[in-house]
Amino acid sequence: MRKRKKAAGQAILRSDYVLEPPPKYTGPELPGDLERRWSVFQAEPRPEQPPPEPLPTVADFLDSARRHFNFEPERIAEREFKMRYAREALALGLTKDQVVRVYALETSGLGTADMQAGIHPITRKGKPISTALGYAQLLAANSINEIAKSGDSFLARLRALLKRTGEGQRRARLEAKIAALKAMVATARSVPREWSRHVALAGTDKGRGIHAVNLDGDIGPWLQVIKLDGLRQLAAEHGRGNLNGAEIELMNLAGPATGLEMMTPTARDVPTTNFFARGAYARNTIVRGKSAAELIAALDQRMDENVKNAGAVEFAEVFDAVAREG
Repeated sequence: MRKRKKAAGQAILRSDYVLEPPPKYTGPELPGDLERRWSVFQAEPRPEQPPPEPLPTVADFLDSARRHFNFEPERIAEREFKMRYAREALALGLTKDQVVRVYALETSGLGTADMQAGIHPITRKGKPISTALGYAQLLAANSINEIAKSGDSFLARLRALLKRTGEGQRRARLEAKIAALKAMVATARSVPREWSRHVALAGTDKGRGIHAVNLDGDIGPWLQVIKLDGLRQLAAEHGRGNLNGAEIELMNLAGPATGLEMMTPTARDVPTTNFFARGAYARNTIVRGKSAAELIAALDQRMDENVKNAGAVEFAEVFDAVAREG
């Protein structure tokens, strides 16, 4: 219903939402005999199911990038990566508060440039729970989407860097990087610019290789910042020109258009079940049992806690240092 009204340019009304959260079961327990039979059924042996295909790791992204694009990201010190990220963000009009708070929530305020969701960035323990990488935790499909859209501008910037670089290893790396990125852009554009097609491409060995650009000291900050700036620009087009970090994160979590809808006065006090698919609602503990406004407040609170962690503190210091550069 709401999708049809949006497509027709009609206003969304409060009556278009389900105003009650899902009921919690408070009925009787199973009768003793039925509970015993259910326990026996659950204990019966089942045919072994093949284990799920493991999610690709950072090592897999790097391997795919080498094999398909002859690409090896140029790794730089963590503080320097933050410096480049901050310069890019401020140049595009994002604020220290917006970027650092998104980083704090996405990475618990500890994230490294090569952090993958599910892997602790300091202890390196854990296993991947998604393909999300970096300070902004972009998915592999996000990387493909942004390379398809902005690849030409990234190439132009690399060529400008090349012109200012003398002979030596740095020049050779830039030349190789330009050739690799050109091939990645062609691959990203080999499918229609639709999210479902980018998701499908991201699931291929070649598509995974594109995701490795997030780790590169030149391209990584550009790519991740331009994704955040795209959310800021979309919000501005809809009359919300001054998003805070929690509102940007809401657009990340719920999807850009849905996140914007959740910020409207009509939607702020309705249950989050109106905005998330059943699986996403069940997986995200921060989403469950809240209104849209309560979810924004919960995101804000999580950010307040995580900005005290070492990575976020350093990131804030870096933003201040970049601002002093003038």
